Amino acid sequence: MKKRLISVVCLLVAIGLSVHAQQSRPTGSYEELNDTKPHDSEAMWKQQVKVAQLSWATSNMRYAKFVIPQTKKSLVWNTLAWRGERVNGQALLWSSEELRNVTLEASTLKCGSAVIPAEAVKASFVRYVMTDEYSNEAKGSGCGARPDKSVFDSSIVEDVIDPVKALDVQACSTRPIWVNVWVPQSAKAGIYKGVITVKGENLKPMKLQIAVNVKNRVLPLPKDWKFHLDLWQNPYSVARYENVPLWSKEHFDAMRPVMKELSDAGQKVITASIIYKPWNGQTEDYFSSMIGHTKHLDGSWTYDYTVFDKWVEFMMSVGIDQQINCYTMIPWALSFDYFDEASNEIKFVNAKPGDPAYEAYWLPFLKDFASHLRTKGWFGKTAIAMDERGLEAMKEAIKVIRKADTDWKIALAGSYHKEIEPELYDLCLGIGGNFPPEVKAAREKRGQVSTYYTCCSTNFPNEFTFSPPAEAVWAMWNAAALNFDGFLRWAYNSWTKDPLLDSRFRSFAAGDCYQVYPGGRSSIRMEKMVEGIQDFEKIRLLRDEFKAKGQIDKLKKLNGVVSLFTLENASKHSAEEAVEMARSVLNSY
Repeated sequence: MKKRLISVVCLLVAIGLSVHAQQSRPTGSYEELNDTKPHDSEAMWKQQVKVAQLSWATSNMRYAKFVIPQTKKSLVWNTLAWRGERVNGQALLWSSEELRNVTLEASTLKCGSAVIPAEAVKASFVRYVMTDEYSNEAKGSGCGARPDKSVFDSSIVEDVIDPVKALDVQACSTRPIWVNVWVPQSAKAGIYKGVITVKGENLKPMKLQIAVNVKNRVLPLPKDWKFHLDLWQNPYSVARYENVPLWSKEHFDAMRPVMKELSDAGQKVITASIIYKPWNGQTEDYFSSMIGHTKHLDGSWTYDYTVFDKWVEFMMSVGIDQQINCYTMIPWALSFDYFDEASNEIKFVNAKPGDPAYEAYWLPFLKDFASHLRTKGWFGKTAIAMDERGLEAMKEAIKVIRKADTDWKIALAGSYHKEIEPELYDLCLGIGGNFPPEVKAAREKRGQVSTYYTCCSTNFPNEFTFSPPAEAVWAMWNAAALNFDGFLRWAYNSWTKDPLLDSRFRSFAAGDCYQVYPGGRSSIRMEKMVEGIQDFEKIRLLRDEFKAKGQIDKLKKLNGVVSLFTLENASKHSAEEAVEMARSVLNSY
């Protein structure tokens, strides 16, 4: 009966996936959408750009595709890094003539006899994607229905970091190049130098020089970062886009590069859906239940954990293994699926927390689920998670959870309620909220997690495709400034219909639904977020060091610059200015 239930649930999901499959696009080569925004004329390009141009530029700016870049030309990128740190640089290639089959080649970086291998240096083209805006006078903020895309100001922006081997550069256009250097922890201190060679069929080889000043400080591996990163994954989106059967080998193979990118960012949490449509259909691909619920003729229940186990084991295999958040006991529709043996069909219990039917559905499941998790060795790292639910509903749900097993962990992303705060192992507040100092101290003592989140309702800071790149860094410094343990975002890869082409969505500001792209492609936003997380880790390590050594002046100076990253101080400097100023202090130690 368990296998029968799973087959029915998977069939329903497969039907939905087949509808979208015709609209998906391949993860290989593709053409970007055209930009309708004003841009420099062909005559202007040909007058000012006689031959192909190449230069380093700031990684904190998005450059327009059809506008001649106004940047101070430089062929040398000087940067500083700790051992174990990833650093990002951006260069620009622009030409008035078409450049065919352009390739990028990174050399080994050398410092005397010491080297950073070429494999640790990634040079990729940056692709353009359609975006819109946070709001306009007619439609309001970044949340809410957006059925008419023409109402919002739209344009193409650079964001997709594409490891494609070769790319044509359109005449009278700019093609950004993203360079990432992941310094080995074993690297000796010193200045490492190397080059990126840019060449093509009709392009004379050009070189960009790199000089990485590696300091004698060590950043831990991402799996050992203390920063609690929680970006919610959507496996259903990958199955639809890649047009593969749900939970098949092909599905897991397609997810591996996507989730490995997340693991390398220090992700701590696995997102698991334990009911059908926990968030209704707010994304292009809704979440189905990873656990089958069967009600038998005698009224007893059994549960099938096959898909749940496969998903968790897969995520752990890519290195995400510290926490499992299971959504949710309080879905938006308050409707709970099960297979009814008496009628031989899928049915739903419609009940709110506090109703007898609610407890009758959840209590036997929570008991059985706890037993299963203990058998797998996962109970201690699993939480029953809720998303932006009210106090009274949370109180009733907690009663049922504690009745099932007093040791269950509970998570909530939402508002702060002192009445239930001690019950919440993982409590994430919306930006602007904060914990009273004594409450945060008590949570730390209890080993509980305290984070914050941004979403569609946040104009600044955010990670939309139109957001200035430095805002993703600023947000992580904000976590350090307010003594949070980390950061949450509701959507890591809930892709739109054509995510490589168009990041706009029917309900939220562009890019709100995903931070990375199909085919293992990262983004400027994601790489900048990682930069900020690394800064958070540096701040943590330096604070501990200064306290241990009694270096009060250094600690005071560091804390002073970190304290600037609050919403109250946000108007004093742009995100880029604040980050550059703060890093000058951070990297001086």
